[in-house]
Amino acid sequence: MFRKILIANRGEIACRIIRTCQRLGVRTVAVYSDADADAMHVDCADEALRIGGAAVSDSYLRGDVIIEAALKTGAQAIHPGYGFLSENPQFVDQVEAAGLRFIGPSATSIRAMGLKDAAKVLMSDAGVPVVPGYHGDNQDPEFLQAQAARIGYPVLIKARAGGGGKGMRKVDSAPDFQAALEGAVREAEASFGDGACLIEKFIDTPRHIEIQVFGDDHGNVVHLFERDCSLQRRHQKVIEEAPAPGMPAAMRTAMGEAAVKACHAINYSGAGTIEFIVDASSELRPDGFWFMEMNTRLQVEHPVTEAITGQDLVEWQLRVASGETLPVTQDQLTINGWAFEARVYAEDVESGFLPATGTLSALSFPDGVRVDTGVRQGDSITPYYDPMIAKLIVHSDTREQALQHLHRALQGTHTAGSVTNLRFLSALCVNDAFAAGQVDTGLIERDLAALTASAAPPEEYVAIAALGALGLSSPADWHQGFSLWAPLRNTVLLQDEKANIPFDVSVVVKGKNRYHIDIDGNEYALEVHENSFTIDNRHTITARVITGQTQVHIFGEETYTFNTPDLLLSHGSDSDSSDTITAPMPGQIKVVAVASGQSVKVGETLLVLEAMKMEHTLTASRNGIIAEVTVEQDQQVESGAILITFEIQDA
Repeated sequence: MFRKILIANRGEIACRIIRTCQRLGVRTVAVYSDADADAMHVDCADEALRIGGAAVSDSYLRGDVIIEAALKTGAQAIHPGYGFLSENPQFVDQVEAAGLRFIGPSATSIRAMGLKDAAKVLMSDAGVPVVPGYHGDNQDPEFLQAQAARIGYPVLIKARAGGGGKGMRKVDSAPDFQAALEGAVREAEASFGDGACLIEKFIDTPRHIEIQVFGDDHGNVVHLFERDCSLQRRHQKVIEEAPAPGMPAAMRTAMGEAAVKACHAINYSGAGTIEFIVDASSELRPDGFWFMEMNTRLQVEHPVTEAITGQDLVEWQLRVASGETLPVTQDQLTINGWAFEARVYAEDVESGFLPATGTLSALSFPDGVRVDTGVRQGDSITPYYDPMIAKLIVHSDTREQALQHLHRALQGTHTAGSVTNLRFLSALCVNDAFAAGQVDTGLIERDLAALTASAAPPEEYVAIAALGALGLSSPADWHQGFSLWAPLRNTVLLQDEKANIPFDVSVVVKGKNRYHIDIDGNEYALEVHENSFTIDNRHTITARVITGQTQVHIFGEETYTFNTPDLLLSHGSDSDSSDTITAPMPGQIKVVAVASGQSVKVGETLLVLEAMKMEHTLTASRNGIIAEVTVEQDQQVESGAILITFEIQDA
């Protein structure tokens, strides 16, 4: 076993690797960018070295600097985590040339599976079923469009070096093909430095089921069963589970054997995942799955496999990389119970899942749940990296019990300082189709309206928020509402963050920790206790109140956030917001599709903004004429910056 390793990554995966190393007595070296100087993974490691600026190209993609750091600190090996340099064969070559061990597969194996087109040919030759499509080298746009017509629409354009939905576009008809191809190529070049694409038949009712595999340097390969990752939005996974619902034993055997066969074809050693697309138009069957790609690294969702098998996959990685054989054989591996993983992101679901930033003024998790995170209360979500806050992993005897456990865990997770997808994840847990195991990759898109619907908050919570806004939500604060000659009346304006509903609230102090609340004519009596509130002497709500400068957060059985608008500013402008297009987040302008004086129609593409490793298309909110374009291609912009203005419409 190694004495010391360097972790060439950041965030939750770096912290997760450190935990296993601490248990095994292996010392760890963290690396960090300027944006991560105070990050959690830096504090958790035994040593930490700065490797460059905030941008990934200046830090976490600097293989030469990372290797120099490993040599300087006496590390024997480098663990790449996932993302960044984890599947870069040139980096593997450099690591080995420096006399270090790469904790992962060989550069030869990574190259064999690194390009989707070549990998599909290799898998087909090895007897692994592959999706019909074009996987050749000809990248002429007209030729690719002809191949799409031959395959038959709908088709999927996929970057051959891609992953995580980047460089991927679904095309339903021929007129949309060229624009979709241009977007896929542009995103692939930005993400992977390789714009080549392949064309595949789009499976109408697909499920994404993958097999965890592991090999060693002695020719042994096992699979650790399947994970279902079908619950996706924008081709990125949201909730994963293991095992897959409705999986027949014969199909599990067939998929496992195909995955092991794929590993033997490339002499694979280390952790990997074989991803399959599965036809879910009817019951699952052994002849209804096809190879998509192989990820030659540890996956984000590996904890659900660990939960059902009782194995530590990072420990396996360390042991295999140090020359040991696999710790178990295939017949020693069994499935125990059911596990789910939910990815908690800083993102604005109602605005199309736009990544968000902010400082986490509150962050807490419930007991009895595995939490993989790389941030703490007080940390910031920056625009430089993936906006993941945490992964919540639950494990129970049955799928129904595990899903209920996940729902409770999400409701018990409290965050403030940035918008998150917590409410959306909770809605997924009680979605009828998902609860019944009837899941495919189109579920979220089909049910999006219901999953993102925002109902008005109960007025009891509005009343509690009003006390929070006035600084009266704790028993120790009651004296702030004291008045000498008559009960003091305060008025506060609240606006529910999700449903965007305004509330005019009047608060009158009736005595120590007793208040009379009037919400648009509806009256309530509230008595304040420590972390609980009694309503009208009839029922008590247990809740934690966090108050910021412009928001009040109520954490109870449900979580509600209320904005506290500045009354002096709310009427300060009569401008029509539709006359401007602003940046929804910090990013780089990749495409400027319009010019001053040009007429546009509602929904027409104006700009493409790249932020947090994804492209976001900004469209016209109304018909009109462009007055001014204030940005240029490749320009960096801040959140809220005005990008385009329209000519003002006549009254």
